[in-house]
Amino acid sequence: MAVNRTARNPLRRKLQANQPTTGVWITLESPSITEAAIMMGTDWICVDMEHGHLDLKEVMEHVRTVRGSDTAVLVRVPSIEQGIVKRVLDLGAHGVVLPLVRSREDLEAGMSYGRYPTEGVRGIGGERSVKWGMGMQDYLKDANEETLIIPLIETKDAVDDIEQILQVPGLEAIFFGPADLSASYGYLGDWEGPGIAEIILNVRAAAAKLGIASGLMSMNAEDAKLRQEQGFNMVGLGSDIGLMIRSMESAMRAVGREPKPHLWF
Repeated sequence: MAVNRTARNPLRRKLQANQPTTGVWITLESPSITEAAIMMGTDWICVDMEHGHLDLKEVMEHVRTVRGSDTAVLVRVPSIEQGIVKRVLDLGAHGVVLPLVRSREDLEAGMSYGRYPTEGVRGIGGERSVKWGMGMQDYLKDANEETLIIPLIETKDAVDDIEQILQVPGLEAIFFGPADLSASYGYLGDWEGPGIAEIILNVRAAAAKLGIASGLMSMNAEDAKLRQEQGFNMVGLGSDIGLMIRSMESAMRAVGREPKPHLWF
């Protein structure tokens, strides 16, 4: 019996075809959230380990739920460290999102952690990604090419070094963090402080010229539509808890109740 290609990345196929994609940010532990997102037809989910309380066991349940679907699973790791990048990829994630990338050197380090030798330093293990060893050769054949290593552009330092960051070999997508980017420019608490929207659009355009996709989270449905029109290839519709809050806001107003305000997505 033929073995299915274990490292194929459905999101990468869509980005290469310049298709617009939508995703959901996962912050809660229940894999039922990911299951529902897949049923709704989302192109990708991103499981967040940088903030909140999710551990590797909970991440694995989200990753496992994606198997056999056309949805890719990314994991935002808590830091640019070899150990955590290796482990989430061993669980079967299609890629990692690297937080607080400040320079080309930061991205090169993250890239090396997600690549097997001789392109990187990722160790070979017999975990989920290789079907517990039963799909080892098949996975190793494609993993370096198929695994997405996506830097978060969320600091002034990254913007200042963006020309060098975009030149890193193997880079296929970047993702913006507007709130942290705003904070690094002195606008703590703003989603997009003065001038930040323009900075993001300028970086997106520079990436597009090199064939590099760009993504970011949207604040609501209208913002998601705008972001697609602006050329962002990966548009996050919201976080799991944020989407629930938005739905509750609408329902509460429908019955004459004014909900408490909340920030962003």
